[in-house]
Amino acid sequence: MRAAREREFVEFVKVNAARLLRIAEFLLGDRDQSEDLVQTALLKLYRVWDKERRGEPLAYVHRIMVNTRTDWWRRHRNREVVGPAVHDRVEADRTEAHARADELRAALLRLSQRERAVLVLRYYEDLTEVATAAALGVTVGTVKRTCARALAKLRAEAGDALHCREHS
Repeated sequence: MRAAREREFVEFVKVNAARLLRIAEFLLGDRDQSEDLVQTALLKLYRVWDKERRGEPLAYVHRIMVNTRTDWWRRHRNREVVGPAVHDRVEADRTEAHARADELRAALLRLSQRERAVLVLRYYEDLTEVATAAALGVTVGTVKRTCARALAKLRAEAGDALHCREHS
């Protein structure tokens, strides 16, 4: 029985790990912290796997990730943050598409935690409004309002980059 439980969890991780890491990167904007967030979320899921495997474990782990990210932010919001290294010269091989993607990613990171979580779950994970609301523990109306507000902010900040992404 325990071996079957372990195999199910390992299979869940194999199928979803890359996707969860990408979500974490959208939520945090940092690869190392994203890896920590995914590991923390999967550990928390593992502890309740017997109960959650029969339900919606992916939605549950989404919620764990968003809540854990919020907890980390609350604990560390007053600490100094080291930014990325500044390079003396621009890399010659960067394309305009990468520049637009960077601009969009930067604009996404300037959104509030809730706005970012709603957009990531709605558009990156392609969850419905109902599933997004369930994953975040909010109402569908809150998801709709937050999504509209976040998209308006993104359009205002990264209009060209967002416009190109929506139509490509």
